Parts: sequence; structure tokens; C-alpha cells
Amino acid sequence: MWDYLKLAILGLTALLAAIAANYARDLAYQVHAIIIMLVASGVFLWTLRQTEEPKPAAEQGYADGVIRAGVIATCFWGVTGFLVGTWIAFQLAFPALNFELFNGAGNFGRLRPLHTSAVIFAFGGNALIATSFYVVQRTSAARLWGGNLGWFVFWGYQLFIVLAATGYLLGATQSKEYAEPEWYVDLWLTVVWLAYLAVFMGTIIRRKEPHIYVANWFYLSFIVTVAMLHVVNNLSLPVSIFGSKSVQVFAGVQDAMTQWWYGHNAVGFFLTAGFLGMMYYFVPKQAERPVYSYKLSIIHFWALIFLYIWAGPHHLHYTALPDWAGTLGMVFSVILWMPSWGGMINGLMTLSGAWDKLRTDPVIRMMVISIGFYGMSTFEGPMMSIRAVNSLSHYTDWTIGHVHSGALGWNGMITFGALYFLVPKLWQRERLYSLALVNWHFWLATIGIILYAASMWVTGIMEGLMWREVDANGFLVNSFADTVAAKFPMYVVRALGGVMFLSGALVMCYNLWMTVRSQPAKATAMAPAE
Repeated sequence: MWDYLKLAILGLTALLAAIAANYARDLAYQVHAIIIMLVASGVFLWTLRQTEEPKPAAEQGYADGVIRAGVIATCFWGVTGFLVGTWIAFQLAFPALNFELFNGAGNFGRLRPLHTSAVIFAFGGNALIATSFYVVQRTSAARLWGGNLGWFVFWGYQLFIVLAATGYLLGATQSKEYAEPEWYVDLWLTVVWLAYLAVFMGTIIRRKEPHIYVANWFYLSFIVTVAMLHVVNNLSLPVSIFGSKSVQVFAGVQDAMTQWWYGHNAVGFFLTAGFLGMMYYFVPKQAERPVYSYKLSIIHFWALIFLYIWAGPHHLHYTALPDWAGTLGMVFSVILWMPSWGGMINGLMTLSGAWDKLRTDPVIRMMVISIGFYGMSTFEGPMMSIRAVNSLSHYTDWTIGHVHSGALGWNGMITFGALYFLVPKLWQRERLYSLALVNWHFWLATIGIILYAASMWVTGIMEGLMWREVDANGFLVNSFADTVAAKFPMYVVRALGGVMFLSGALVMCYNLWMTVRSQPAKATAMAPAE
């Protein structure tokens, strides 16, 4: 099977190379053509070297090599995304930092989608793939299904990231809300994602443990739903069968509705359900306590899955979208607060009988504060979906503060905690290099998030109030330029918060590197299901 898969990979990459090379009408597509041809050549040379049959010993134990690669990629893309985000924060405060490099590649408009996708899909996506491969093997007492298919998922995903990132920098996108890459990049991601689903499902099917642990439920829902979201939101018709340009299937308010169905459920399943899979495995493992309530975790799962899919229209209040659709999204968003807080309580109460670990273990402290940020974000989001609040918050920096308190506080911190747990296990080290450095990372990241979110809350509310201020004759008092000038101090504070968060991530990378390099190794064997 693997030989046929290698030939399919080779053929597909060669086809993509031909498409991009023959229809390279500008710099972006020429760069993509070169990247794809290099990958196709590398796959071809690698295929020629695969002459020996795999040894039976290779099928013993867990497939941890791909997880180690995922941990390294998570750290690399995380630092890259945080660095770009900090830079564009300074660009907003000091517009002179917008450099016109490579036909505009250095300005805010090109770097903003690069930052967003690097943090969400590169950092977060690699974290989810790596941790899901780790968790599904340990909770199923089974090796990853598909042999080297897991490696195809990893390297195929890295190729997608590189193609998307270079497309953002060079202007090759579908020009939609989320600046999606062009159709051939979306097609490649679909192939990789289906392979990811096959590996994960195949491992669960061949499990030796009859029970499917709840973390795997969340991971599986994330994989399946993201596949559906990606395919529907990116439906497009190529101009020609080999063309690089495409025409969108949806247009107008239907396109806006589809994008926010995708956008909010990307938050709900990529940034929430997937990372809840992390929480339900790594928090009990680090705390050395069972999940507080397994029944509550099941209720949390089904309520979240049913309610989240309806919440997207709340992003389109006061637009051409019919009011009934916006009201539907608002009602489901408010109801969603209850299961979200049920999950938060379940995570926090897992520490029952082990609260003293918050004083002695900075890793569990990092995980716990991530759950706190999850609870705060899942309260703030439903509140902002209410029309009266949304009329003040929408299009302002309040939304930016909300998004980053969730992304950095919830997704970032739970990922950092999972990485601190995984590295000693995967590289068979006795312990982390330095708990003191974990503590430094905790405080740098926490204070950075607070500075970032608080400054955006302040400037966002100020911005909304200035926009709606009118004089005695009913005319607007403030111009748009007035609001921009008033936000300058808070923009500087936000950039400094980004510097602190980035510094914490660099401290983590040094700590993990030294853990692998300097700590003594320990012998381990394949353990039963955990």
C-alpha cells in the first residue's frame, strides 16, 4: 500500500508543479511552482532510495518519531507567528515600519494574514496533529495506523503552510475574509486532511482498549468538522482546468454567511474542540488526578458539538443578513455559554485534592490559567454576540482583545503546558531542564496577555464610543482619524505585551532544547493504555 501511496504522492506533486509552472503569471505562482517542483524532486529521489523492506521491529512500540517532528514544528511556527504578530503590532503603532519589500510583502496588509495563519494553522495545527497522534496511541494502546502515512500528514501539512505563507506575502489569495490560499493549495490541504482523518480513525478502530477516551471524541470532532468547513467555504471554480485563478461559488450575503459559518466554527472546532482534547488528556496526566466528572465531559462534548455549529451569524448583525439568522446565531451563542463553562469547571475541578501543585508545579499552573482564559473567553464571546453589545464592539479593537485573550491565553498556554509534558516523555528524559525557566515563561506570557488584552479592551470601547458620539445637531463629533490618533498609547502597550509573550516562547524553546540536549536519558518501554 505504501508503494502505491508514494507513487500517488509523486504524481500529485508533479501535476501541481505542472499547473503552477505552466500558468505562472506573476511572482507568487512562480515561487509556488519552484517549491512544488523541489518537493516533487525530493519525493522522487526519496522513493528511489526506499528499496529495503521494513523490519518487523519497526512496528513495535508507538510511532513517536512523527510526534517529535510535530513538537519541533510547533515550536518553530509558534515563534515565527508570534514574531510576525509583534512586528505588525508595532506597525500599527508606528506606520513608518510598513516597508514595501517584494511588491508589498513587508506591509501590514500582507503580514496580518501571515501572522493569523502562522499562529492558528501552523502553530496550533501542528500542536493538534502532534498531541492527537500522541493521545490516540496512548489511550488506544495501538500504534498509529497506516505506517508512514503519519509522516505524509506531517510533511504534507508543512508544504501547505509554506505554500499558504508565500502566497500571503506575494498576494496570491482568494481575497476573502480569511485571505484563503488559492484553489490548488486548498486542494492539497484537503488531501492531507483526509489522510489525517484516516490515520486517526484507523488507530481508533485497531485499538486494544475497548473504551474510547473522551479526548479522542474531541479530536475526532475537530478533524471531521474542519474538513467539512474547509471544503464548503473554499468551493471555487478554476477559470480553466489548469488555471491558477478561480471564481468563487458563493457571492454577496451568501458568501458572508458561508465565511462566518466557517470562521466561527473554525474557532469552535479547530481552536476549541481540538484543544479541549488536549485539556482532557494533559491536565489529568500532569495533575496525576482523574477527570473530575466523566459524565460532565460527555455532556460538555455533545452540547458543544450541537450548539457551536449554529453560532456563526452573530458576526453579521446590522448587515444585509436577515435579522432572523442573526438572532438565531445570537441565541445559540448565549446558550453555548453553559456547556463551555461546564467544561471549564470540569477541567479546574480535576485538580481537586491536588491544588497544592499550583504552588509547586509551574506546568500545571500554565494549564490551569489556560482553562481560566477559556472560561473568560467563552463568557465574553456570547456577551459580545448580543445585538446591544455588538453595536458597540463590532469593528473595534475590543474584538481583537477578545480574540487574543482566547488565542494566547487558552490555545497558547494549554499548548505550552502540553509541550512541557511531552518533550521529556518523547525524548525519554528524566525531567525538564529547568522549572525556574517554566516559571519565567509563565509570568512573561501571562503579563504579556494581560497587557495585550486590557489595552485592546480599553481602546476598543473608547473607539466604539467615539464613533457613536454626536453633537446637538446630530452630526458625528469625531472623524476616523481622531479615533486612530487616540488609540496610539494603547497600541504601544499592546506591542510591548506581544514582546513579552514572544520572549516567553523563546525561553520555552531554550528550555526544551536544553532538556533534550543535557538531561540524562531513561529507558522506557511501550506502556498499556493510559
